[in-house]
Amino acid sequence: MPPLQTCHNAAKGMLEKILIIDDDAELCEMLSEYLHKEGFEVETVQHGVRGLDRARTGGPQLIVLDVMLPGMNGFDLLRELRTSSDVPVVLLTARGDEMDRIVGLEIGADDYLSKPFNARELLARIRAISRRNSRDRGSSGKQPVTVGDVELDPGSRTVLLNAHVLDVTTVEFNLLEVLLRSAGSVVTRDDIATSVLGRELSPFDRSIDVHISKLRKKLGTLPNGRERIKTIRNTGYMYVAAASVSVKEKQMKA
Repeated sequence: MPPLQTCHNAAKGMLEKILIIDDDAELCEMLSEYLHKEGFEVETVQHGVRGLDRARTGGPQLIVLDVMLPGMNGFDLLRELRTSSDVPVVLLTARGDEMDRIVGLEIGADDYLSKPFNARELLARIRAISRRNSRDRGSSGKQPVTVGDVELDPGSRTVLLNAHVLDVTTVEFNLLEVLLRSAGSVVTRDDIATSVLGRELSPFDRSIDVHISKLRKKLGTLPNGRERIKTIRNTGYMYVAAASVSVKEKQMKA
């Protein structure tokens, strides 16, 4: 395993620890050098089992994960990791293999890139996730919102469905918040992508659609049997219930 590379970025005022798990030694070396120059701390691992161990013990703030790995493939690694960690993961898939991208998002990847890719494109994805996480950390001042039987609290980052805690990923939480705060109105796919992924959608990018599908399964239908999240063809999505007063506002008025 190559030595850990460290660099403080004064302009950012922060330090990001990135773990790259990929069996392509040349790619690892190139990405490590490039990201190091951009002010990131980088560790590379070229084996699935060892990669899972470093993901759990090395304290990375973001993981770049290849699907094809010796010892344990990227999908199995991600499934195991998601039982104990919500660290952001950018999945690397073969170009044109849409099924790999869909499966990766379904089991917990935050975003994906198709190989071959430009290092600047990966950097853009990393910075988008970093901006999103910074917004998440600053969201404690935002008021909770209640729509029907769903309550979302940005301060505690929790979602309640019929007063029971709903297990959602970071992306799903942010996606649900966008929809709930605009309940009854259409939110475009582009606006969702900007708010939730921190980037614009590329042509044929189904990231948002997959996350919507996962969220629908977790939420189930409304008590009347209707879908909670309605697809507006060629436009975006809408949470169908009318927005109600936030939890905090209710308490203030009580």
